[in-house]
Amino acid sequence: MKLSTVIMAAGKGKRMKNPDRSKVMFELRGKPMIEYVIELSLRIDSELIVPIVGHQKQSVIDFLSTRFADNIDRIKFAHQDEQLGTGHAIMQTKEILKDFDGNVLILSGDVPLLRYETVMEFIKYHSGNSFRASLLSAIFDDPFGYGRIIRKDDGTFVDIVEEKDADETQKKIKEINSGIYIVDNKILFEALTTIKTDNAQGEYYLTDIFKYFRDRSVKIGAVPVGNNAEITGVNTIEQLTELEKLIL
Repeated sequence: MKLSTVIMAAGKGKRMKNPDRSKVMFELRGKPMIEYVIELSLRIDSELIVPIVGHQKQSVIDFLSTRFADNIDRIKFAHQDEQLGTGHAIMQTKEILKDFDGNVLILSGDVPLLRYETVMEFIKYHSGNSFRASLLSAIFDDPFGYGRIIRKDDGTFVDIVEEKDADETQKKIKEINSGIYIVDNKILFEALTTIKTDNAQGEYYLTDIFKYFRDRSVKIGAVPVGNNAEITGVNTIEQLTELEKLIL
């Protein structure tokens, strides 16, 4: 399966309490979080690796260009200078990926513990079931703040509802969206043209592409990860400290 990897890395990380530093450049055991994600992207043999940079972007570009100089021909930077949501971030990769015929793995630069084995299993799940779009989910005892996975009675994945848009019944669902996806590039940007900002955040949610796929009977899937630590993102210095203890 031909694969390219897109990495969302434009965030300001307001709760990291250092506006002079890109969030993905905060270090976990002496390495910037983004470094772990690029290493993983190379290991799974991505044809293209597209970090989406924004806040303090030059520091990220300079670091990655030096650290991964031997593979810089595979790394193409997309720019999200105004943060208008995850869907908007992926829109910025259109020009880079316009001629790519394959699947796009979407990762976050602040999720550093995702393992090679987990990604390979995810890819196998996606291609083995002939899905056009798939996501990794997780079961959380306390799912507050996360988008919830909506399934039919037979277990079929049908939708994602964000916390701020969820009703009381949906908020009780413990299966959450990890924010890690694989999407057929042929339909990714077609779906992105349809998403709107009519939600509680006023942002372009990447998750809305799954509604587009569902409404057109596109085959989609969602599978839970085995170890929740792998999909844990970092929003605060305290969370970074906690991940230090969990490093696999």
